[in-house]
Amino acid sequence: MTRTAFLAGSFDPMTNGHLDLVEGGLAIADRLVIGIGVHPSKPGLFSFEERKALIEACLCAEDRERMTVIAFSGLLVEAARAEGASLILRGLRDGTDLDYEMQLAGMNGELDSTLRTLFLPARPAHRHITATLVRQIAAMGGDVGAFVPAAVAAALADKRRA
Repeated sequence: MTRTAFLAGSFDPMTNGHLDLVEGGLAIADRLVIGIGVHPSKPGLFSFEERKALIEACLCAEDRERMTVIAFSGLLVEAARAEGASLILRGLRDGTDLDYEMQLAGMNGELDSTLRTLFLPARPAHRHITATLVRQIAAMGGDVGAFVPAAVAAALADKRRA
């Protein structure tokens, strides 16, 4: 039986913290589905296609074979269920994240009791990184190289020049 984990987020842009979660998910699951939340009323800096390409660019070929990147706009549990997931992976940076994620896990558990939420704590080097702060720093011309993979830093620089 294949164990499938579902990792949801905006990934706008992919950060080193996201990459750490992806690697953690691949370490515990046979297959990892990355669900990029897309909402017509909230366009991101990067399109879904750009985000997918950046995620794939940050991983080795072997990891890409065990991973699927999808877009979803409805309930996380419905997207996870449609992909055959038994686990929902969520990252934790600090206690504030834990409070919010526990509420989310409880609600998701009520919506679908077959899905289990697994929390992966952020490595200390990544606890301060948020995609929002990365976007803000990049928009002001700051160096985001310590916060994102090289392919993402290059894509952010290209966005700023455009």
